[in-house]
Amino acid sequence: MSKKTNLKAALRNRTGSGRLNQMRKEGWLPSVMYGMGQANQNLKVDARAFNDVLAHSSSENILINLDIEGVGTSLAFLQAVQHDGITGAAIHADFRAIDENTEITAHVPLHLVGEPVGVKNGGGLLEHNVHSLEIRCLPNDLPDTLSADVTHLQVGDSLHISELPLPAGVKATHAGEVVVAHLAKPRVVEEVVVEAAPAPAKGKKK
Repeated sequence: MSKKTNLKAALRNRTGSGRLNQMRKEGWLPSVMYGMGQANQNLKVDARAFNDVLAHSSSENILINLDIEGVGTSLAFLQAVQHDGITGAAIHADFRAIDENTEITAHVPLHLVGEPVGVKNGGGLLEHNVHSLEIRCLPNDLPDTLSADVTHLQVGDSLHISELPLPAGVKATHAGEVVVAHLAKPRVVEEVVVEAAPAPAKGKKK
């Protein structure tokens, strides 16, 4: 199950793109927290600490004990992260205030485990269609990652969402017939034979 991460934050009064950019230069990540019937709170968190949390997490859907200076600690779900289109750096974060009885929606990495029989014996090609699965669950049931065994797949077989062994309390949001993985037939490369042009007859003028 996913672990809760501690992160310090502080209230901020500065708004507007110019002031937010200055805040980023000072090492802060502008953020907002909403939910639980409370008014939105404009926050700032240490950008380095936030990036360290992301670097050690399997996805950006993270449970956080958000310690807000002068306010107290709130359980929050990292709902969204905005990234710079060029550098990829985080430039804003949305936190959703929750409690342990609040159902959340998250995207969790889905890994395929094992080598399919159809690859070993039939030369099939494994196609991994769903790399991140959207799920709903309570905070304490949130998994870090999900895995699916594909060793039984023969050429032509598919693995569907309905066949995934999801942990207790976890539900997939997409339809059960969505194909997670498929074992395709091996590709046949046709050999093209190019006939050589006949050699010109000896003594014949061109």
